[in-house]
Amino acid sequence: MNLRKTTVVVGGGTMGADIALTLERAGCETHLVEPRAARRQELGRTLPAIATHESLDGIPWSRVEAVIEAIPEILEPKRELFAELVRRAPPDALLTSNSSAIPIGAIGAGLATRERMFGLHYFMPAHAVPLVEVIYSEASDAARGEELCAFMRHTGKVPVKVLKEMPGFLANRLQHALCREAFALIDAGVATAEDVDLAVRFGFGFRYIAAGPLLQRDHAGLDVHCNAAATMYPSLACDKAPAQVLREHVAAGHLGMKAGRGFYEWTPEAIARERDRYERLLEAALALVERELPGAPSR
Repeated sequence: MNLRKTTVVVGGGTMGADIALTLERAGCETHLVEPRAARRQELGRTLPAIATHESLDGIPWSRVEAVIEAIPEILEPKRELFAELVRRAPPDALLTSNSSAIPIGAIGAGLATRERMFGLHYFMPAHAVPLVEVIYSEASDAARGEELCAFMRHTGKVPVKVLKEMPGFLANRLQHALCREAFALIDAGVATAEDVDLAVRFGFGFRYIAAGPLLQRDHAGLDVHCNAAATMYPSLACDKAPAQVLREHVAAGHLGMKAGRGFYEWTPEAIARERDRYERLLEAALALVERELPGAPSR
């Protein structure tokens, strides 16, 4: 199995560029398709080792072994692109979508060679966050899925297989379950947004870098957590609609950094400081777990 594949990333936005960078760093011949001239010029300066193209026409399709789509989250353009990829790419090339919401089954519906199509969901910032979700449809071939996972490990990622399509896939479902309870606690006056964040970051979230929730329960004892679940589950949030505090912020235009206010106040200077702090902590966290990443030297 060739793990240093000739790859194509379609879409040169922030996510597409970061994905291309991870592929290039892994020694892959990497091509990036971006129709916007100004963005191509910017990519040429920041990613000089990656070949950028205005369209699919300039790609050396006979050598391509994997394609990652990273265009905007609209179903029909993705379907049109995949129909074109089926026509252009070699029949054994992996065809994947970085969509965070649209199932690969919907993108590939009615197309030939659906067995080689997978969701491949990276997390921002894609060059720093190790996780990537490999999402199967009912037509995806298991052996091709294992090949894709091996390829992701070669690029330094930690792939997890999502064997059934559902909204949010795996990681985002877990994330939103946590956020639903966090919002409910704020609505109920139990805690402020600041204290919710502190409880996650410096409490159980701090331990997640060492062990996920199921491994942690093995550490502590399943009987302990079963008893705790019996006590708490009846009172956990199970709302079917977004929480009141979230709806109120959105209705008021308090959309977070991009609007200058969300749960916190944001000036341009505060945004710059926060993004720098966030990146530095992610880099430090990555350094802590690098020995556990694929291809790392054994202890």
